[in-house]
Amino acid sequence: MMRKKQAKILIVDDQEEILFSAKMILKKHFEEIFTTNDPKKIITILGENQIDVVLLDMNYRIGFEDGREGIHWLKEIKILSPKTVVLLMTAFGKIETAVEGMKMGAFDYILKPWDNDTLLSTIDKAVVESRKLSRTSNSETVPKKHFIGNSQKIKQAYSIAEKVAKTDANVLILGENGTGKFVFAEHIHQHSNRKDKPFIHIDLGSLSENLFESELFGYAKGAFTDAKTDTPGRFEIANNGTIFLDEIGNIPLHLQSKLLNVLQTKKVTRLGESKPRPLNVRIISATNSDIKSEVENKTFREDLLYRINTMEINLPPLRERKDDIVPMAQFLLKQLGEKYNQSEVIFDTNVAEYMIRYPWKGNIRELENKIERALIMSDDNTISLTDLDLLSFEYSETAEEYPLLEMEKNAIERALFKNNGNISKTAEELGLSRASLYRRLEKFDIKNND
Repeated sequence: MMRKKQAKILIVDDQEEILFSAKMILKKHFEEIFTTNDPKKIITILGENQIDVVLLDMNYRIGFEDGREGIHWLKEIKILSPKTVVLLMTAFGKIETAVEGMKMGAFDYILKPWDNDTLLSTIDKAVVESRKLSRTSNSETVPKKHFIGNSQKIKQAYSIAEKVAKTDANVLILGENGTGKFVFAEHIHQHSNRKDKPFIHIDLGSLSENLFESELFGYAKGAFTDAKTDTPGRFEIANNGTIFLDEIGNIPLHLQSKLLNVLQTKKVTRLGESKPRPLNVRIISATNSDIKSEVENKTFREDLLYRINTMEINLPPLRERKDDIVPMAQFLLKQLGEKYNQSEVIFDTNVAEYMIRYPWKGNIRELENKIERALIMSDDNTISLTDLDLLSFEYSETAEEYPLLEMEKNAIERALFKNNGNISKTAEELGLSRASLYRRLEKFDIKNND
C-alpha cells in the first residue's frame, strides 16, 4: 500500500457533496484532511492546526457568484498563516477571479468539476511549496538551491544562463523531456534583476486552442458568454517579471502570429478590447521538439524562432551526464527524505553502478520519480535495486552495454544464492515476474537447482 504523504489539507466549500468527494480522493494520499462548509471556521482550524494547503472555494452564498468572498478569505489566510499555500476552486467561466487571486498570493486554481489526476498533482505541488515556505519563513528569502553538477555540458549551460540572466534577452531552452527546463528557467529568473517580480509559467502544450488567447492575453467583460469581468492574461500578470512559455513548439501555426505580435510590439490586447496595453516582460521559452526542423517543415514560423532565441541554451540529457547521476540521486534523496520525514534513508551499496548505466529515457524526472516511489515503498532505511526498479527493462547487447549485462547477470546470481535458489523469492527481490526471471536465466545460461 502506498504510504501517505505527511501533509494537512483543509477543504472549504459550501457544498457537502464537493467536500465528501474531495476528501475521499485526498485521504488516500495525504495524512490529514479537514473539511468545513463554513468559511468563518477557517480561522479556528488554522489556529489549532498547522495546515499545509487550503483548497478554497470562491463562492459561498447563493446569488453571490463574483468570487469576492473567496478573495476575502484568501487575504485572511495569507495574514493568519503565511506558510499555508492556497489553491482556489472555481467553475469554468469564473476563472478571471481566480487569476486575480493568484496575483494576490494564491498558488494556483482548480476548475470544477476537476480531473482527479490534475487535482492530486496540483495539491502535491502546493505541499512542496508549503515546505519551501516553511524552510524560509524565519530567514531572508534566498534563491532556491538546485543541483547543477560537474559535467562540462551542464556547467557550460549554467554559465551561459547566469551571464544572460543579467540582461533582458529572450532565452530559448532546448532539451528532452525531464531534463529540467522549468528549473533552469526559474534559475535564470532568480539570478536576474527581476527576481522580486512575478515568475509566471504556462504550459502551452496543455493549453487548448480555444483558451489560448484568453489565457495569455486576457479578456474584457462581455468578450464572450462567460466573460463576467475584465480579466488580465498571463502576460499582464507577469508584467515587470518573467514569463516562461513551456513547450512553445506545440503552438498551432495559426496562433503563432498572435504570439509573435505581442513579442514584437511589447503590447498585449485583451479579447474584446481594441486598446493595446504596454508590457515589460522577460520571455523564456522551452521545447523538447526539433524546432529548427519544424521551421524547415513550415510548421513553426521562422520569424517567431528568431524572436524567442536571442540566446539558445541546450540542456544535455542525463545519459550525457553520467558523472552527475549518483550525486544528483543523493541530492534528490535528501530533498525527498525531508519532504516525507525520512531523512535517514540511504541507497544500498550496489545501486550506484546500476544508476550510472541505466538509460534514463525520462531523464531527471524519471530519476526523481523512481527515487520518490522507492522512498514510499521501501520497508526499511535502505533503498535497494528492487525498490528503484532498475532491472525491469531489456538491455540491447551492444559492446558498449556488455558490462551492464554482466552486472545484471551477477545481480541475478547473487539473489539466487541469497534465496537458496527459490525462484519466487528471487523474482520478488529483483522486481521481476517469474517468467521474466526464467527468460534471464536462459539468456545468461544460469543453472539453478531449485
